[in-house]
Parts: sequence; C-alpha cells; structure tokens
Amino acid sequence: MSGANPPKVDLDDLRARIDAAQVYGLAQRTPTQFAPKLSARLGRNIWLKREDMQDVFSFKIRGAANRIARLSELERKRGVVAASAGNHAQGVAAAAQFYKIKALIFMPVTTPPIKISAVQAMGAETRLIGDNYDEACEAAIKHAKETVAVFVHPFDERDVIAGQGTVGKEILEQMPRIPAAVYVCTGGGGLVSGIGAWFDRHAPNAQVIAVEPEGAQSLGAALAAGKPVPLDTVDGFADGVAVRTVGTLTHAICTQTVDAQMAVSNDEICAAVRDIFEATRTIVEPAGAVALAGVIKHIREGGAPEGDLVVTVSGANVNFDRIGHMVDRAEFGAGEEMLFAATIPEQAGAFLNFVRALGQRAVTEFNYRFAPRSEAHVLVGLKTRDMTDRAQVIADMAAQNIHVTDLSHDRLAKRHLRHMVGGRGDDRAEAVYRFEFPERPGALTQFLETLDARWNISLFHYSNHGAAEGHVLCGFHVAEDDIDALEIQLEGTGYPMARETDNPAYGFFLRG
Repeated sequence: MSGANPPKVDLDDLRARIDAAQVYGLAQRTPTQFAPKLSARLGRNIWLKREDMQDVFSFKIRGAANRIARLSELERKRGVVAASAGNHAQGVAAAAQFYKIKALIFMPVTTPPIKISAVQAMGAETRLIGDNYDEACEAAIKHAKETVAVFVHPFDERDVIAGQGTVGKEILEQMPRIPAAVYVCTGGGGLVSGIGAWFDRHAPNAQVIAVEPEGAQSLGAALAAGKPVPLDTVDGFADGVAVRTVGTLTHAICTQTVDAQMAVSNDEICAAVRDIFEATRTIVEPAGAVALAGVIKHIREGGAPEGDLVVTVSGANVNFDRIGHMVDRAEFGAGEEMLFAATIPEQAGAFLNFVRALGQRAVTEFNYRFAPRSEAHVLVGLKTRDMTDRAQVIADMAAQNIHVTDLSHDRLAKRHLRHMVGGRGDDRAEAVYRFEFPERPGALTQFLETLDARWNISLFHYSNHGAAEGHVLCGFHVAEDDIDALEIQLEGTGYPMARETDNPAYGFFLRG
C-alpha cells in the first residue's frame, strides 16, 4: 500500500506465534455473530466479532496475556510497566494479576476515574502523568529503563501482535465461509497487523481494511509517507484508537497485509454505536464502533465488496457521561438529523411562511431571536430520512425563497452554537477561535495566564462529554492589525486551535 519500502517482516514467524499464542488462560473465544437486521438494512451479510464480550471488555487482553505469559522468571521478578488511557492498562493489569507479577501503569491525568479504578481493582499501581498517551508512554519507558522493569508495549511488539492475531484466527474458524472482507478498528496497528498476517495465508482473497477516525489517521499518514510519522494533532473522541504515531513494526506488517485504509467521522462512529446497540443491546465505546462505521460508509459509497463482511467490535469501556453525547450525534452520522441556518426577511408573516415550508417534518430544535435588521437567521434541527433527504429540505426552502446553509457537519455549530443562539456582540472588531483543552484541573487557568491582558475575552463557551478533551469557543476584541500578535500568544498555549471568525454559523448568529 505504500510508495516506500519498509523492511519486510517474516509473516511465517508471526503466524507461528499466533498459532502458539498463550491467551486463553485469560481471554475468551468471543463469538462472530451474524447481525440479521443490520444485514437486511445494508444489503450485505454483516458479522460482528464481539471482542466487547471479553472480561475486560476489549481485545487488548489477548496481546497483554501473550506477552506476559512469555516472560522469563527473571523478567517476572522485575515486574511490568505499561502506558495506557484504558483498555491496554486493564489487559496488562489482569494478566499481571493472573501471573502474580507486580504491575505499574502510567496513565494520562485526563483518564476518566472509572478506568483508573478498574485498573487498580486488578491490583496494579497507577501513576497519572501527562495530558495524553504519548506523555504517559514517555514516562513509562523512562521508568522501565531506570528500574529494569519490563515495558509492555500496547501494539508494537511481536508477541502482543500475535495475541491480537488470535482474533483473525477465530474469525476464520467461526465463519461458515471465507468472508469477502474484514474491517478492523485501527489505532497503533496491533489488531489489524495480527488479523492481516493470519488472513494473508489462510484467507488471501479476503480484503483486510483498516478503519481510523478522521482526526486520528496515524496509519493513513504512515502509508502516505512510507514510514511512521507523528500526527500534528490527534482527535481524542475515539480514545481507544487515538494514537499519534503508528508502530514501526505494525506499519511494516500493514504494508504487506492490509488492502485498504479508510477514515470515518465522529458522527459516523456515533451512528455505528447506535447500530451495535440495536443489534446486540450493548453500548460500546467510540473506538469499538469504528470498524462498523467503516463498513457502513463503504457500502453507502459503493466501495464494499459483495459477500460476507466481518467487523471487529473491539471494546465497550465507555464512560456513562459520554452516552448522551453519542446519542445526540448518532442521528447526524446516520443522516437522520439535519442542522441548518435559514435566512428569512425580518417582517410580518415571514416566520409563518418559514414554518409552513418545513412541512410535516419533525423539528428537533428551533432557535430564533428578533434582530433589528432586514433579515433574521433561524437555527433549526430537523429529522430526516437519510443523507439525500437533506438536499430535498434545501430545495423545499429554496422554492419559498428561503436561503438555507447546511451546518450538519460544522463543528462550531454542533458543539457550541446550538447552545448559545440569542446573544450578539457589540460593534467592536472580534476574532473567534475554537480550542481543545485537556480535561484536567488548571487547564483554563493556564490558558488565561498565557494571554496578554490587553485582549478582552468577548465570548466563551465550553463543552465536554466525558472525553479527555473539552471543547472551547473563545472570542477576543482585537483590531485587525493586532491579530497576528494575538495568534502568536494563542499558539503559545500549546492547545490545538482553529480560527472560526469567518465561519458562516458564527456570522449568522453571534457576530455583532
């Protein structure tokens, strides 16, 4: 798949390791289940490989179990150390407890308490450090070097990959026939590498498709560059696959065994979470639904092969406070809700004309406020049948001379604007930016202390839904010739940001 030529990996050796993997003292042989209603709706036979049914609710137990099972007696005495924001941590903790080995897990300070508690309940010691996985991993590796403890990598080791590869082995043992393709959630690449290596020999005609979130395509970046490269920013929504740099070993294996890489949006992931719930009555974490989001997108776009399609359902370690947010976004991802701004004349009868143009469609939200100008803007959420129905809404409005701007994919509108409509700024010049703050104490204080006091904050909206990052929309009173200086200050905060001053949603509803 790559234009470059990374070193070839001995796949026969890796397949032998998969065949001999010691995982079943801890891991379950999870079922590969046919999903009849989903299959009927999508027009393909869809099979779900249920790794959410593991005791730790994730496939990560396989790689951790196999790696730790193969430690020497001397290595076991030294103990193990790992870095993880959740699933790998639980796998290592469970395997260390099983083999009576001391385990220390480094976790970002943004890790939800439920995941920290789960690791500690298995007897592992936890140490919170850094705002993300990469910082925690750096600390874990440093500790391992200083103490000679064994560092258990979450994905870039042969025995870890071999443990994950047992997922692929089980799929082919359980399927009634060779599938046309297997769609695999992909972060660091351990799972897709293991499945790909096994399929390469035992199902060579089946496509192996790696699926990543749009904002965390570490494998996609590596395939494009011909080598692992760090992403500038990583969207942490699907935190189980939010990896800045794919593994060196996993990248090399993927170039030999993966047929395609694709990306899905957060809304598409949320829609897939709902589909899995409707098929299994289980609520999976966002990362757990990435692969299903991929197959649905592929079918919709005409890229999925004919025949049986297998999807890895990779984890169910979801924070309860994220469920509402996923429900809210699922309908956008499935094309069943539309968010748009409509421009109507600010005159008597115009509002009634607009409501009539909506017809019998179900309204999910409606935001309007009188404006002392010739035109008014209305923010509306509508139930729609599918993606194509959105175009029909716009056409129906146009027939009534009502201009519509579709905001269904606009992050500012979905995360902030829908909660803020009704207030506008004054006539002073304003610049607006969107940020991601790490969910830790002191992040906002650090942000404000970095800024020069000469810039007045004119707008501020914060939202978080149980993720490691909170989303902030912030406006500043600033003259045009001072914007460069402001942005230098903002970049100094170290938080990912995007300028939104020209965003049409901001212009419709918040600009003074």
